[in-house]
Amino acid sequence: MRLYFVFQEIWIGLRRNLTMTISLVITVAIAMALFGTGMLIKKQVDSSKTYWYDKVNVSIYLCAKSSSNPDCAKKDATKEQRETLVATLDELPQVAEVQYEDKATAFKRFQDLFAKTPGMLAATKEGDIPDSLRVRLTDPSDYDAVISAADNAPGVDQIVNERELLEKLFRILGGLQWAALFVALIQVFAAVLLVGNTVRLSAFSRRRETNIMRLVGASNMYIQLPFILEGAIAGLVGGCIAAIMLVGSKVLLIDRLQESLQFATQLTWTQVAGVIIFSMAVGVLLCAGASFLTLRRYLKI
Repeated sequence: MRLYFVFQEIWIGLRRNLTMTISLVITVAIAMALFGTGMLIKKQVDSSKTYWYDKVNVSIYLCAKSSSNPDCAKKDATKEQRETLVATLDELPQVAEVQYEDKATAFKRFQDLFAKTPGMLAATKEGDIPDSLRVRLTDPSDYDAVISAADNAPGVDQIVNERELLEKLFRILGGLQWAALFVALIQVFAAVLLVGNTVRLSAFSRRRETNIMRLVGASNMYIQLPFILEGAIAGLVGGCIAAIMLVGSKVLLIDRLQESLQFATQLTWTQVAGVIIFSMAVGVLLCAGASFLTLRRYLKI
């Protein structure tokens, strides 16, 4: 009987404040979807960092006739210059391996990397990418000695540290993640305010029933329970809608980022499910907690 009464009160409360309940559900759904999207981006960035930072090289591009560097004097680097540079790099303790890549090999790798970008392939022909030395480091973060040894060496056109390029990319993705979380925080604040207003209206509309329950000796928790569950149900429904939106984020945003940016790692559906469950739990606890804190003002004996 008591359980039936609690569910009856929940239904009455949700029905009486239908428009505010719908607003609350939509706000919670958007907040949790943005929050979950930020978490998905973070997981993608973290897994990509772990993969790529262990594989980054320092690429040393050698002089070619098409080089804009005046030190190259529009000439290809000689075999002697290349061999001298390789010998210098091999002596460094920071260097694990030095690989020479000629123009043909570099162009073939370029074709493989940009196979899905016909515009890039059409604009590039064999010979546009110069010969290079790809230096693999024992510690990817310890690249200063390699750059110092190759900088201004005869036959060197330019030096590209791939780690710095990746860090710029990951900073952009990190900014996208924090933007999503910042907007989610604003939405969470709006959801808390909506929960408070919804509970106040519900408590005010049922003040007569509440007073009667007090007089017959009902405990505060028993009186508060229908209101708290109203908020929790609204949070759960909003979390379910957010789950659908997060599936869409995975398919339409994360997977497309993975394809466009050539990430070697891809988020699994197990990871997405974990984020969805966590986001739904946050939504339910947020609404239930806001309901409980609001009721402490209105149901004091």
